[in-house]
Amino acid sequence: MAAEGGGKEMNEIKTQFTTREGVYKLLTHSEYSRPNRVPFNSQGSNPVKVCFVNVNDQSGNGDRICFNVGRELYFYIYKGVKKAADLSKPIDKRIYKGTQPTCHDFNHLTATAESVSLLVGFSAGQVQLIDPIKKETSKLFNEERLIDKTRVTCVKWVPGSESLFLVAHSSGNMYLYNVEHTCGTTAPHYQLLKQGENYAVHTCKSKSTRNPLLKWMVGEGSLNEFAFSPDGKYLACVSQDGFLRVFNFDAVELHGTMKSYFGGLLCVCWSPDGKYIVAGGEDDLVTVWSFVDCRVIARGHGHKSWVSVVAFDHYTTSVEECDPMEFSGSDEDFQDQLHFGRDRANSTQSRLSKRNSTDSRPVSVTYRFGSVGQDTQLCLWDLTEDILFPHLPLSRTRTHTNVMNATSPPAGANGNNSGANTPGNSLPIPLPRSNSLPHAAAAAASTPNSKGGGVMDTAIASGVSKFATLSLHDRKERHHEKDHKRNHSMGHISSKSSDKLNMLTKTKTDPAKTLGTLLCPRMEDVPLLEPLICKKIAHERLTVLIFLEDCIVTACQEGFICTWARPGKGGLLSSQNQANSPSGTVV
Repeated sequence: MAAEGGGKEMNEIKTQFTTREGVYKLLTHSEYSRPNRVPFNSQGSNPVKVCFVNVNDQSGNGDRICFNVGRELYFYIYKGVKKAADLSKPIDKRIYKGTQPTCHDFNHLTATAESVSLLVGFSAGQVQLIDPIKKETSKLFNEERLIDKTRVTCVKWVPGSESLFLVAHSSGNMYLYNVEHTCGTTAPHYQLLKQGENYAVHTCKSKSTRNPLLKWMVGEGSLNEFAFSPDGKYLACVSQDGFLRVFNFDAVELHGTMKSYFGGLLCVCWSPDGKYIVAGGEDDLVTVWSFVDCRVIARGHGHKSWVSVVAFDHYTTSVEECDPMEFSGSDEDFQDQLHFGRDRANSTQSRLSKRNSTDSRPVSVTYRFGSVGQDTQLCLWDLTEDILFPHLPLSRTRTHTNVMNATSPPAGANGNNSGANTPGNSLPIPLPRSNSLPHAAAAAASTPNSKGGGVMDTAIASGVSKFATLSLHDRKERHHEKDHKRNHSMGHISSKSSDKLNMLTKTKTDPAKTLGTLLCPRMEDVPLLEPLICKKIAHERLTVLIFLEDCIVTACQEGFICTWARPGKGGLLSSQNQANSPSGTVV
């Protein structure tokens, strides 16, 4: 861990940090915010969020950025490490009354230089579809709040779809919408499609097709965030009840679960190859969960308060290739590509050898991911082969690739293995771990393969006929959600915790009973990661962490969106920083 000194140095805002690949530098001229650059008074406001899209215009600068600050929503040309930000000319600016934007997402499939589709979720429960280039507002969903009256916590387009999108609320419900359909003038009636442990999925019961197409009831308390797997087939959800739940989205089936060490889970992300999921939350930890084995494989402790965002860095991955004599197969076996990150980036790739027998050892990939939290700190982490394959000796012959070039594992290996398939079917299944935890059964990791294309209306209709119809009223809004005190940290965690927020009312699950199980192993039963770097980079709590090809983007609740140039990527702006910025401070 990169420990800081005491006193004044501890509270100093960092403008650069060093990792094995070099020095990352804050580009103060690339800071985005409200045009007046005045820090936003964030009391009672929703977190600042950022999303990007590339419109592929002819100028070569097609990147666009959208961010919300309080009641305001901004849409700018994003110049990144190339040129200084010009805040005087937003492409679009909107100020809302009576409600605040909470989250937003671009449709990358339909984006052009003349038009983009942007979904915006609001604190009162509505979802708006706007085009900030044409400055149009095309549709408003849940306008009368008949579907859900609670805050929108997460909104995303369904991968590969131009019309389907998914919305999560603090009620704990998720809804699948189609932009082509209306929401109706009356409250929807539902019938049960499928249910399982602490989740149920319903279809909308009506004579004509209307929104929502599906209603998901997941866990207890707020559903804080969800994330689709790289291939779009699986959905990871984190909730205030402290559970990570991973679903096969098309089959509407639960794949696996994990319980936080303490309190609610607030954020979640997938590794580029879909093999691992990282979640963070109120236990101040980052938890790494294996999709294949359905179990926790590591925890990371570096934050001093709640973890608000976790994200994998698709562009910084090191690969250690074993002795080529250990493997067989042609080059064509390895050449599938998977494009990660933003559409503008030309994804780099490497050949990952495919394991042909149980004796051969897979190529090891070191995954880089990051986290930011309410402690105003940025942490970077490496998930290395000694964690992924702890009982295997290092190969005597190996090569170390350029860490600044993203290693894009192959997508969708041909042929179905008898074991569980990871989203994307990229890397070989890891060997069993040799620790005190029982190994998850292979059957628990296997889920039916689903057909591509997302959930279609016809599939929903045919699925309903397989189940007995059951009218169901909306769940009562939960008025008993309890917020944790912000000063809960690792020092306050005990193995005998009986925190009531983590009790699932349907199964009466006691956190103390889940501790020490596969759902929530004890701290001493799994490896504890230390961050590569842990730096204070803001005055207010951090709410955004996005890894781009040539930079890292962070944002804090004061409404400042910062660009950190990757090593060697700062160019002219980096030189301007050194000339104009005092050392150790943020301009």
